Formats: sequence, structure tokens, C-alpha cells
Amino acid sequence: MKRSIALLTVAASALALAGAALAQNVPAQFVVSGKAAENLQDFTTINLATAEKIALACEREAAKEGVQISVMVLDNDGNQVYMDRMDGQGYLNIVTADMKARTALTGREPSKNRMNRVLENPADEFQQIQLGFFPNSGGLPIVVNKQIIGAVGVGGSAPKPPVWSDEICAHRALREVIGASVPDLPKDLPRKPQAPGKAPVPKFAVTATPKTTLPADWVVGGKGAANILDGNQISLAAAKKVAKACRDWAASKGGTMSLYIIDTAGELVHVERMDGQTYNNTRTAMLKAQSALRGRQPTSIRAAQLKNDPSGLPRSVNWYNFFSVAGGIPIVVDGQMIGAIGVGGGAGGGDENCAIEGLKQTFGERVALPVYPQAANRQG
Repeated sequence: MKRSIALLTVAASALALAGAALAQNVPAQFVVSGKAAENLQDFTTINLATAEKIALACEREAAKEGVQISVMVLDNDGNQVYMDRMDGQGYLNIVTADMKARTALTGREPSKNRMNRVLENPADEFQQIQLGFFPNSGGLPIVVNKQIIGAVGVGGSAPKPPVWSDEICAHRALREVIGASVPDLPKDLPRKPQAPGKAPVPKFAVTATPKTTLPADWVVGGKGAANILDGNQISLAAAKKVAKACRDWAASKGGTMSLYIIDTAGELVHVERMDGQTYNNTRTAMLKAQSALRGRQPTSIRAAQLKNDPSGLPRSVNWYNFFSVAGGIPIVVDGQMIGAIGVGGGAGGGDENCAIEGLKQTFGERVALPVYPQAANRQG
């Protein structure tokens, strides 16, 4: 009897160890590794390369369907790693992508499961919201070898299951990047018909497409511009070009960076966090972009002004909500502001310098840049 118990104990321990080994054995191609992982104290968080591949795969699927989407990829701590907003996407599309990803990450399951619970019992929605969940489909955990490494959320397109939906977009992307181990999607429950109200709903249609004097590949145009009622929002293509130039510049200096590019309404257009960057780096990048947009000037200007006269710090922080650290620049081309960029994390040679490099390579001499009395005074 004792021998049997001992054997069972050994077998159970072996299974537990095998499971732990499987969970910890995430292929290096998917996660942050080496010194970058040591900096994060985590060898199981999704890396930038994988997050980017997932987002791009989903965007390709959306393009095949002739629709636009917003896609957000989070790491397993809930930090934003990579984000794209396809042209024409607005606030609701962008924010729901992030909420779906966070619901999938927190719940460790597809966000559709939360939605299905609400469909079966509408009274459950209030509790789901109280718990911080967004009960809508489109968010999936990213799991490799039974280890969660992040989550993806997609928003912005009208569902047509089983042919298309935000969730199907995310699922196809995960299957392409992670492989066949990605589980099938949960079933779609029928929505209970509700009697429509009788309140008159006004129409708000524009009769002309917003115009711009800037090159078409630099700003959102056509149907996208008509959808957001603005012809001078930075395009996703231009934002990606800026980011890539900044990323390559930081890598050439032996550094890493976090980058946020927002449009003139303050909504996210493109986000990326290079491997090894922490919450502090991503947060400061976002605050710099927002401050540059609100102030309509590089954050290095206010940073220098406050060094010269610290008495302005209280009102800058408390009343204006400025983050007065260099690295944020409004994106102004031919005198027209089309967005703002914020870079954090050092970038190997200065956050502002990284942002400048990205803007120069994308827009050339037509972009406005901070100019210092002496080159030696430039702040990073």
C-alpha cells in the first residue's frame, strides 16, 4: 500500500514537473529573451516581432474583406506592445480594441465568452462591467505551450459570422503566427431580438470628402477621411514609416525605445515597445505625445523653460497636465499639424533625437523640427 502511494506521488510530481516545463518552454521566437528579458525579469512576455506579425496578419485579413480595423497587442502584464489603427478608424474602434485585449488577458479566455454570458443572461452585464470586463467578441489570449504571453484585441469592423468578425480576424492572425495550437473559437450564440424604440434618429451625412494639401500617403484620405470628417490626420503608413526609422536609429545606437504616435484628436494611430522596455518607458512616451499635441510644441521647449524658471512647474503639471520631458514633438508638415509623436526609454542616443530621425526620414525638409541655438544644447 505504501509503495503504491509512493508511486502515485512520484507520478503526480512527474506530471506536475512536465506541465511546468512545458509552460516555461516557450520558443524564443515568440518572447523577449536574453538581457531584455532580464531587464523585465520575465522570460514569458511577447516580443515586439511577434506582436507586429500578429497585427500585420490581421490587417491583411481585413484588407481582403475590404474593411478597416484597429488592433492592439498587450503583453502578459497588460502593457501595450504594438498597436495599429487603420485609416478611417475612430475613437470607439480604437478604444474597444484595447478593452477586448484586456478582457481576454484578465479573464484568460476569449472575450466572446463574456459576451455569451450576457446574451444568456442580460442581467449579468452589469457585474461583468463592474469587474472590469468588456463583454464583446474580438479579444483573444495569446498562449504558447500553455503559457500566456499576451493578448490581442481587434475592433472596428461589422461582424458577419461565420464569415467575418473582429474575433475571426484575430484568430486567423494567431493561427498564422503562432500555429495550429491556437484553439478553435467559442460558438456564436444567437442574439435575442428586442423591440426597437420609437425615438427618431437623425442622420449626419457629409456631402464632400475632406480636403488636404499634403501628399496622399501622409494623411488619411478618401472614405477614411470622410468617416472621421478630417483630411489632415496622419496615415497609418506614414506613422509606421516614422516608427521604423526611429526604431532602426535606436538599434544602431545600441538602445531601445517605446513610441506612441497619435492623431490630432489624441487617438492612437501606432504604438510599439521594443524588447526590454518597461512600463515607465511606454507611459512616458504616451505622456510626451499627448503633451506635444496639447501644447502644439516640442516637450523639450517646456522642459528647458522650467529648468530656467522652475516656478512654472506647479501650473504645468497641475493645471495644464503637461509632461515636461524631451521626446514629444507635434507632427507639423507644411505648417499643418497632422498628429504628434512621443518617444521614451532613452533610444540609445536621446528620445527627441530618435523622434527627429523618424520625422526627417518620413517627411524630409517639409516637417517642422526643434532648432537649438547650439547643437550641443540638444536634449535627449
